[in-house]
Amino acid sequence: MKKFLILFLFFTTVSLSAQSIKVKGTIKDSIGNLLEFANVIASIKATGKTESYGITNYQGRYQLDLPKGNNYVLRASFLGYETKEQTVNVSTDAENIDLDFILKPQENQLDDVEIVYEMPVTVKGDTIVYNADSFTNGDERKLGDVMKKLPGVEVNEDGEIQVEGKTVTKVMVEGKDFFDGDSKLATKNIPADAVDKVEVLRNYNEVDQMRGLGNDRDNVAINIRLKEGKKNFWFGEVTAGAGLADEYGGENGRYLVHPKLFYYSPKYSINIITDFNNIGEVPFTFRDYFNFTGGFKNFNKGGGTNFRISDSDLGFAVSQNDRAKSIDAKFIAGNFSYAVNDKLDVSGFGILSDNKTNIVNNSIRQYILTGITENTNTENDQRNQLAMLKLSSTYKPNANFQLDYDALIKTSKQTEDDATISIVDGNQNNISEVKENKPFSINQTANAYYTLNDKNIFAAEVQHLYQNEDPFYQAVQDSIPFRGVFTVIDRQHPLNSDFDTFDPLVQSDRYNVNQNKTVKSNKLDGKVDYYYILNNVSNLNFTVGTTYSNQKFNSSIFQILDNGNQNNFNEDDFNNDVSYTFTDAFFGLHYKLKTGKFIFTPGVTLHNYSLKNEQLGTTSTQNDWMVLPDINVVLELKKSENLRFNYAITSEYSDVNNYAQAYVFNNYNRLFRGNRELENSLSHSYNLTYFSFNLFNYTNIGGNLSYTRRIDAIKTNTELVGINQVSSPINFDSNFPDETFSAVGRFSKTIKKVQFKLDAAVFLSKTNNTINNEIQESQSLTQNYNASVLSNFKDFPNFEVGYRFMKNDYDNGGATQIFFTNRPYANVNIRFLKDFNLFTEWDYYKYTNDAKTIENSYSFFNANLYYKHGESPWEFSIQATNILDTESINNDSFNDQFNTTSQYFVLPRIVMFVIKYDL
Repeated sequence: MKKFLILFLFFTTVSLSAQSIKVKGTIKDSIGNLLEFANVIASIKATGKTESYGITNYQGRYQLDLPKGNNYVLRASFLGYETKEQTVNVSTDAENIDLDFILKPQENQLDDVEIVYEMPVTVKGDTIVYNADSFTNGDERKLGDVMKKLPGVEVNEDGEIQVEGKTVTKVMVEGKDFFDGDSKLATKNIPADAVDKVEVLRNYNEVDQMRGLGNDRDNVAINIRLKEGKKNFWFGEVTAGAGLADEYGGENGRYLVHPKLFYYSPKYSINIITDFNNIGEVPFTFRDYFNFTGGFKNFNKGGGTNFRISDSDLGFAVSQNDRAKSIDAKFIAGNFSYAVNDKLDVSGFGILSDNKTNIVNNSIRQYILTGITENTNTENDQRNQLAMLKLSSTYKPNANFQLDYDALIKTSKQTEDDATISIVDGNQNNISEVKENKPFSINQTANAYYTLNDKNIFAAEVQHLYQNEDPFYQAVQDSIPFRGVFTVIDRQHPLNSDFDTFDPLVQSDRYNVNQNKTVKSNKLDGKVDYYYILNNVSNLNFTVGTTYSNQKFNSSIFQILDNGNQNNFNEDDFNNDVSYTFTDAFFGLHYKLKTGKFIFTPGVTLHNYSLKNEQLGTTSTQNDWMVLPDINVVLELKKSENLRFNYAITSEYSDVNNYAQAYVFNNYNRLFRGNRELENSLSHSYNLTYFSFNLFNYTNIGGNLSYTRRIDAIKTNTELVGINQVSSPINFDSNFPDETFSAVGRFSKTIKKVQFKLDAAVFLSKTNNTINNEIQESQSLTQNYNASVLSNFKDFPNFEVGYRFMKNDYDNGGATQIFFTNRPYANVNIRFLKDFNLFTEWDYYKYTNDAKTIENSYSFFNANLYYKHGESPWEFSIQATNILDTESINNDSFNDQFNTTSQYFVLPRIVMFVIKYDL
């Protein structure tokens, strides 16, 4: 397969090159200055159809590939200059042509803006504008399909947009926020045919007076410009379908309903998205819910402190459509923005989601220290009911002042029922688990920005988080849970449970142990930044602020006896009543200097940390002073090529979960207890990033090296008896640091209408933990490689062919395991009989290990056939997924205690008839 792919790429390249010539040259102004990012567009003289385009590099050079046998009109343009035309005759036996342009300044720049704006790509400062129609072929369905075809832009498997290797943090449509969290909702829902221009806003800062003062290098936003027919009109689509699934999937009937509606005007915008289906499409996952910040940013990012309020750790399974046997999803979302007047804007969104998921998996878990192997068969039914509401306002009475207020409310009800059969050394344990959590949080923030004059700028931020969680856990099993914790082991007969003293556990036929827990958190952050502008290349930034957090943690464990009575575990070891307060008062100073091609931003922050936890009738306190430095260096090699380096020392503090000393359930064979004497850890992080975005030869190169060394790390001390684990956090000796290293590289090059891509990622981690009083080092080395070629023809079938290879190398205390995944794949898009369009996707997996004890191969094949007559709003399709009826996939994972190899059963073959109507 690898040889075939290499030969295919070679012959494709040679064939394309033989049918065209290169037109190349330079573009200068009237006094001989070379113009970078000037545009050249070539259109066929007879039809006016655009054939090719080019962008000049830093040397003012451009090049075009033109098919032989036509006459072309070449137009060169640059912002502020008159457009110049030249005609070129490319005969069937033509050779490469050199052609230079000299542009004259233009008095009326507005006309020039209009001409430049129709170019495929326009670069102006930190903004790149793509003309969508120049890169699409008409087969695109959603915004994500458009974004994948833009040079320098990628869409990952989760639907998130990435530019220059950085994830887009904000998506706007016509300058108005579109569900201002991640970009997934935009890529999967905005219709492709509504997109006119895509504006990539690099070094983005939504507050005008703050731009350029700090480090905005990692901030990227996207603004979608709509086609004229989509402005001031309602548009959208209604999709509905029905079908059948194979029998082993349970219910045979399948359905989908996707109404979507959009409206944009200069005054207001409305977006309504709905999605109801049971075919495995998950519009909004449990993971999306926790990752979706609604535009809220990390407070005092880069200030040197890592402290966050964690979510309940009950081990809820995160549903993925490639690991679930059945999924029933319901989703409704609405987003609005309204310009009250020229000073006040309000906006907001609401999201409701209800997902039911059934997950069935078989796992082999190998415990490193004891050598025990546990085989499990688990069926998991979970339901996630999620709701979010955000309201925002921006008040800007003049150019010198801006006031923002945001409130984000999140609530959910998560339930999970697990039925597990665990087999260890031939002994079977039937386990039933119930998990339920109803978390609620409200996050409010207010920001004010004031420019006193050209030299003095102020920014203030206040943020408050209230969070309430009440997770309930139940485990019912045949075996005695946690001998030695819930019972007292007889020293004369340590291996025979018949001699145990049952206290607090009561002997039962099946042991029904439960846990109630509540965690209430209040966190208040506040800071003021003062920027003093020294000159046009340097400034000073003074920061003063504080973080105050108070948490109440309560938990209790009890047993339901065979007769239905409740047995409370009354000892202190099984009941938590903790009050925990964390305070960080800080003062920071940063200096930013631009000199030549370099931008230096060194800084230092002084922190005073105060911790207090009250439990078991006593109070424990800590007080620490720390000075934490950081530095950011940017080397601008060219306007579209840069090298960035970051170094920082971070102090990490835990929230109340790691301080509560009584036992808390994680699952049926894992208990956790906190450590009230826990101290902070320090992390040294180094990050080097390179990116080159070259529109001259359509080549994009990106790379990242990252290294982190954690000293006095907060690690886990585990007592492992059989498969039962009792863990607690400790500060590890600085002689045993945790280290992580990653190297990521990306390369893509477009030749004619074919794009070649190569991605590589290597992740190495080394961690230390204590298991049964022995220090154990664990290493994980993960390698991912992907090579692919994809086409973007307008009049010919399009394809994507690629090969992925993944190697996972685990070493736990000298016990090694290596897993391999080889994954060739191919996608084909064929338009035929004018109105028909066929999409096919094929993925092949070969999963093995070095011991040759595992070898599994499986394929997934999907196909969609669409029919749409001309400009008709009606579209009909037949959509089939998992045509080969593959029943399961494989996965492996690693931690310090054990390695796990899992088999997940997946959705069956599904065939749907779907109708779509464009509004």
